[in-house]
Amino acid sequence: MGVKSENMEGKERVMKLGGSLLVPSVQELAKEGLSKVPERYVRRDHHHELDSSFDQNSPQIPIIDLSKLSSSNFKASELQKLHFACRDWGFFQVINHGVEKSIVERVKKGIQEFFNLPMEEKKKFWQTPEDIEGFGQAFVVSEEQKLDWADMFAMIILPPSLRKPHLFPNLPLPFKDDLEAYSVEVRKLALKILDEMVEALGMEEKEMRELFEEGWQSIRMNYYPPCPQPELVNGLSPHSDAAILAVVLQVNQVDQGLQIKKDGFWLPVTFLPNAFVVNIGDTLEVLTNGIYKSIEHRAVVSSEKARMSIATFCGPKSDGHIGPAPSLINPQRPASFKTISVAEFYKGYFSRKLAGKSYLDTIRIQND
Repeated sequence: MGVKSENMEGKERVMKLGGSLLVPSVQELAKEGLSKVPERYVRRDHHHELDSSFDQNSPQIPIIDLSKLSSSNFKASELQKLHFACRDWGFFQVINHGVEKSIVERVKKGIQEFFNLPMEEKKKFWQTPEDIEGFGQAFVVSEEQKLDWADMFAMIILPPSLRKPHLFPNLPLPFKDDLEAYSVEVRKLALKILDEMVEALGMEEKEMRELFEEGWQSIRMNYYPPCPQPELVNGLSPHSDAAILAVVLQVNQVDQGLQIKKDGFWLPVTFLPNAFVVNIGDTLEVLTNGIYKSIEHRAVVSSEKARMSIATFCGPKSDGHIGPAPSLINPQRPASFKTISVAEFYKGYFSRKLAGKSYLDTIRIQND
């Protein structure tokens, strides 16, 4: 994946984010009617059990009603709720978000049809070894590495100037147009949420706007096929996201497919119709000086049903720098992270295999 930016002379350059080794299609593999999972997908280092005490009365990730943030009667309490969700959970669901239901439903339909295209059609969108956009998996850095039980399709979608010519422009209609409209709406939603976070934090608005407004946006469509031994595999390995914000639409309902690590235990994100799942990315944790925290999460799979989702990642401007916002640094809370270039941050993130939140430790300052 590469992100274009402008150098001091105004000439366009590309920020290379690295590549990923090519992997087989798991969707095609699952069609073979396997009774056993191939060894390269078997994960003996991860346990998929939820917290043994989990039940319907266990804590659920917060639900934020975005319409209340525009109401003088409910604004203060809902803003406090958002602040709590970002500080203590790093994950929340958004309802009454303003994105048209018809757009969401068309995108859901398009994703299902896209993953059901014949393999010959999908090959036109497959990754190349030096890139991580297209069909495949990211973060595969060695032939010995265990693979996730998923097919993924990733690409930068905004601004339009960053789109790869062989990817977005070649998507089938009307899916291409629906995805375009959806991405614009999700960007508006992300900006609204970030504006509210700025207010909740008491930080300078320009510190967020300067980093985000000229930033890039990518999507990743995920297909987790049924698996004959779901307890042995990961749909998506435990990780935190690098972006400022991730906005996830669950295309279909599969119980306990998305899980977060809260206080050392794995908890499922309950499927909520007409909602988006939003999570804090590493970049936002750095910018907020650790007040808002990214959170480790994973995807698990089912033996009976495929699960699909689309994640939209809102990133910073590629020629910027990532570091704690000056307005959130004080003697009581000194800087918790180094300031580095966005290019350096993302190169480091994409050059490693997924391993929880370990990448953030590479720029963390150990304060006494």
